[in-house]
Amino acid sequence: MTGPAAPMGEQMDLHTLSFAQITILREDIAEVVVNEGVEMNIEMVNEYHTFLLKHLKAPFSLLINKIYSYSYDFLAQRNLAELKEIHSMAVVSYTSTSKQSTLALADGIVRDIPKYSTTRIRPCTG
Repeated sequence: MTGPAAPMGEQMDLHTLSFAQITILREDIAEVVVNEGVEMNIEMVNEYHTFLLKHLKAPFSLLINKIYSYSYDFLAQRNLAELKEIHSMAVVSYTSTSKQSTLALADGIVRDIPKYSTTRIRPCTG
């Protein structure tokens, strides 16, 4: 997998967690790619949150690139987006199953964040 090209004169930082790769695109934006077949648990969520807080400037935004199929246990689902430092999250999904699981996860997020209509979700062609 290759990520997007860095702007002239800038270099993106790729970091490997136990379950994912995170590319720092800017001091306050990162791309997250979770590995194939992972079932995220609370320990992984804690590792993820610790990384984000250490490497990004708050408030920060996340691009979740769902290239691979993965899942979450209940506790991970409940805690995944709990960081108040997360300003926004965007998800790129490539299959209808991935899209549906993302929408279901967003519906279960406890914190008070705006939810956007699925009409804003556009398939990528190319």
